Amino acid sequence: MFIPGYPSPQQPPYPNSQQGGIALPPYPVGSGGYGDPGSNAPPPGFQGGYQPVPDQPIMYQPGPGGPAPHPGPPYGSPVPVPMPTGVPPGLEYLTQTNNQYEIKNSLGQKIFTAKEKNDCCTRNCCGALRSFDMKIKDNADREVIRLIRPYRCASCWCPCCLQEMEVQAPPGTVVGYVKQDWHPCYPKFSIQGPNKETLMKLEGPCMACNCCSDVNFDLKGKDGTGDPIGRISKQWTGLLKEAFTDADNFGIQFPLDMDVKMKAVLMGACFLIDFMFFEKVGDANQRNTVFS
Repeated sequence: MFIPGYPSPQQPPYPNSQQGGIALPPYPVGSGGYGDPGSNAPPPGFQGGYQPVPDQPIMYQPGPGGPAPHPGPPYGSPVPVPMPTGVPPGLEYLTQTNNQYEIKNSLGQKIFTAKEKNDCCTRNCCGALRSFDMKIKDNADREVIRLIRPYRCASCWCPCCLQEMEVQAPPGTVVGYVKQDWHPCYPKFSIQGPNKETLMKLEGPCMACNCCSDVNFDLKGKDGTGDPIGRISKQWTGLLKEAFTDADNFGIQFPLDMDVKMKAVLMGACFLIDFMFFEKVGDANQRNTVFS
């Protein structure tokens, strides 16, 4: 039995109609080629697809979108970095003269890395007073803190142009400032909030010279009196390291319940103290007092 509207198997295929009344020829019936039902398997050694003629160049027709782009490096391959001119291979790392730091917890585990960013002219002309942007990143290489230090005078004889630093966490959001307070003998700093309101005071010794001992900067309340609630210490690392290298170790102590933003500001204060009193530039010695 045949359903009306469907052709009989004995009928030849009828032409297909297209929009506009134009008849299309019927789909051709297989002629027993490879792939048709009942056909034999191809002989051994048969290769499907286009077979190029020997000793003839192969021409490729560009697609509708134009010529194919040149293949790039595979995904995940290292990006080539331009090498400095005149530097022997393997010594490229020694061309980096900006300060770099590792920030660790009390267990010695690295939690942050910090790197100073400025230009060669600023480093050579301004020395330890140079302005810079310092990026502090976590172990996932995400920037979490940014320290911005403008160029300021170093001596307490210029009270109108004392040291200061802006702390952003995350970058673009100001969480506080570190500002040097004028004093004829002692290095003093104010730890300020985002509106430049003084929240804590930081005071160091008259002689910031660590000869076989640590140099402590005590952290106190906003009035600067009472017992210390925290401390920033320049730690003594040994005679050889102190005399022949510029590598310094600092420790920061603060209450556990302190606002995390103020902890970031204290970290900025630690970097500012390092640049002011313990940075060596060339053959110049480090500063010991607020006068030098």
